[in-house]
Amino acid sequence: MEKLRKAILEAEKYVHQRIEEFEKLGEKGETLFNFEPFLNLTLKADTFSELCFCLLTANSSAITGIKIQAYVGSEGFSSMDINSLTDIFSSLGHRFAHQRAERIVKAREKWEKIEKLLKSVTDSYKLREFLCNPESEFKIKGLGYKEASHFLRNTGCKDIAIVDRHIYRFLVEEGLYPPVKSLTPRRYKEIEKVLGEICARLELTQAELDLYIFYIKTGKVLK
Repeated sequence: MEKLRKAILEAEKYVHQRIEEFEKLGEKGETLFNFEPFLNLTLKADTFSELCFCLLTANSSAITGIKIQAYVGSEGFSSMDINSLTDIFSSLGHRFAHQRAERIVKAREKWEKIEKLLKSVTDSYKLREFLCNPESEFKIKGLGYKEASHFLRNTGCKDIAIVDRHIYRFLVEEGLYPPVKSLTPRRYKEIEKVLGEICARLELTQAELDLYIFYIKTGKVLK
């Protein structure tokens, strides 16, 4: 807990700023992200471009995703063809450029339906199941528990966890969860409960806790 308490003292201002940006994105459909002093970059995002960012960051990095999101822009994610997106992703260092371009173009087909879902369902856990359950009509290829949680957190949901490598390694290093070979849905939810216990002790939301652990592991407050 000491690492987290130290992180709260150092980064509280930036975490609160980011949470406000997420809330605005969820409420207004767009927001301006300011990543200074961690990155010399600001970007305007709408909800669909944030979904694209979350598709891009899986097995990649937040910095790569942010740079691509800033370069392509909301209009680009909504209109560019697969080849144009692939070329941009590749030029900016994404390892899975064509695959992610395909997924983003495919996600456009369901976006109108998903927008309505986001406005009609307020339960974060139900929304996550809709987005990542293979049997769901709202399922988007490339969104598992982690990516769906990432998208929902970045659009204002505060009560679900993004169990990525930073979170997992932090918990293992602190002796709060045993090492495992893979994160199954059952293990994901187990870790989410562990994180919930930490949140209760420190009076944080899951959204805030994720940003503080990311700060501990990287020295940055991104998204």
